[in-house]
Amino acid sequence: MEQLVYLNGEVLPYDQARVPVEDRGFQFGDGIYEVIRIYAGRPFTFEEHFERLRRSAAEIRLPLDIARLKADALALITQQGLAEATLYLQATRGAALRAHAFPTTSQPTVVMLVRPAQPPDEALLRTGVRCLTVPDDRWARCHIKSTNLLSNVLAKQQAVEAGCYEAIYLRDGYMTEGASTNSWAVFDGVLWTAPKSNYLLGGITREVLLQLAREDSIPVREEPVAAHQLPHADEFMISSTTSELLPVVELDGRPVGNGRPGPLWQRLFTRFQQRITAECGRGLARIP
Repeated sequence: MEQLVYLNGEVLPYDQARVPVEDRGFQFGDGIYEVIRIYAGRPFTFEEHFERLRRSAAEIRLPLDIARLKADALALITQQGLAEATLYLQATRGAALRAHAFPTTSQPTVVMLVRPAQPPDEALLRTGVRCLTVPDDRWARCHIKSTNLLSNVLAKQQAVEAGCYEAIYLRDGYMTEGASTNSWAVFDGVLWTAPKSNYLLGGITREVLLQLAREDSIPVREEPVAAHQLPHADEFMISSTTSELLPVVELDGRPVGNGRPGPLWQRLFTRFQQRITAECGRGLARIP
């Protein structure tokens, strides 16, 4: 099917969609975004993603009609007609003559695309992934899902060049999150993750996993994890909308636990797939 683009209320063929060169998202990174996973043609945690979009918009004082965007997003998902996909939504402050202060006349630019996505990579589920730690040199408003992602890009590239899947940020000696994921460590059967703050993004998948863990009587601690503790973790994992939940078997060149995906990850991964099936009706993805 032809790739379509939603642009400011219109649905256009991809090669006809245009954004002005003085759009503030392009010149300043003055914008926010969301990525929503679609399973069996249905968006997963749709309301939660739009609630976070509303919060991000409020943080940067960007006026958005969230109710209309929700309706338009559902219409675009239906029109594009993909069973396994992602919806990318980006909203900026719009086009105006370049000046740092907010323009008085611009209208937000809103872009949405629905693109094919793949189910979890069986090889990664079977063998796990490698990660490395990097200093967290981002700004102090990481709770806003901003299009300002240069630090994340550089961290991810550092990971790729080291043969790793993800970079895990450390700030003041403590784990915050991954460059494009939330991060989790397991110590003696207890699942640890950094508490929500302005220094990390409150992931939607993170919230689902916390709920599932508690429902499954898995002990959870939303508390800081010190860098010196990480080499002693029994398990480590990362989560996001697109990565779902991946086991990390090597961190900074050292095996995590026994160097294989662990039992608590397997338990949470299965529960997460059951949640997707319950909400969207997709067949259960299984650990190979």
